[in-house]
Amino acid sequence: MAISISVVLLLLVLVVIFMRSGALKVSHGLVCMLFGFYMACTSMAPTIHSGLTATADLVSSLRP
Repeated sequence: MAISISVVLLLLVLVVIFMRSGALKVSHGLVCMLFGFYMACTSMAPTIHSGLTATADLVSSLRP
């Protein structure tokens, strides 16, 4: 749960930065959000979730 909240907050910060700089329009953000909700309802959702979890585990295991 902590990883998903962190990812959501990171994506929210990126969206705000892109919208303020003019690189992302509101309509593009809405389309991306709707696509995300659509993908969450498909059979690919568990695969995407496990891929993100594996990536987060890999990144957290790296030592600087």
